[in-house]
Amino acid sequence: MESYTSREIMSIIAGRLVNDGDILFAGTGVSLLAASAAKRIYAPQSVVFFETGGIDPSLDELPMAVADSRVMTGSSINAGLGESLSLLAHPKLRTIGFIGAAQIDRFGNVNSTCLGDYHKPSVRFPGAGGACDALSFAFGMIIFMSHEKRRFVEKLDYLTSPGWLTGGDSRRRAGYKRGGPMAVVTNMGIMKFDEVTREMYLAEYYPGVTPETIAENTGFALDLSRALPSAPPTGEELRILREEIDPQRLILENSSKQADG
Repeated sequence: MESYTSREIMSIIAGRLVNDGDILFAGTGVSLLAASAAKRIYAPQSVVFFETGGIDPSLDELPMAVADSRVMTGSSINAGLGESLSLLAHPKLRTIGFIGAAQIDRFGNVNSTCLGDYHKPSVRFPGAGGACDALSFAFGMIIFMSHEKRRFVEKLDYLTSPGWLTGGDSRRRAGYKRGGPMAVVTNMGIMKFDEVTREMYLAEYYPGVTPETIAENTGFALDLSRALPSAPPTGEELRILREEIDPQRLILENSSKQADG
């Protein structure tokens, strides 16, 4: 089996979750890699767009961030924030958001604001960006995390963006007409959410990782009963990711463990 990095398998695994025709709201870092992989490998009729207004760019050269001018290269529309968020929330479109976060709880609520007390935090992060809008209005969300107990927590230090709130139908009762997290993709596996309780469970674990290891690195009880092994990345998937999507290694070789947004 060909070797690969955690960023490579995360991008490929997330890309496999996309359907042809989906509209993909891309964040920065591994979120951007995954959206690009989805379009290039699995769903060529999908459309990638960015909160800064680049809608359906060619992605001939991978942008470093959503504010990189390359998000406009070869685009169908060079728009702005208003148009981008309107597209994100369009009720007739299957819009899938790709974001990262610093913390997540069992119901997929995320924190990308701070650690510790909001007024005197031990760490201050860049904040929501478009993540709160995406988790509020998109058809569904794929969230990227480094799988550690300090990130998968029983209680968030700060609620930046809403997931399934307190579970069950609490999201709908709070006024959200659609959406919610679909999957959490980490360096160890894929977590999904029960259709009734909306609690996170382990759906897939990567080659070389056991469900028990994933549970040990999660700060709350995680259902392992539905876990299946993930198919490893193929040589062709890795070739496209390395040679066509990010040949300059702009994101593939970024070793930061900070959550990508």
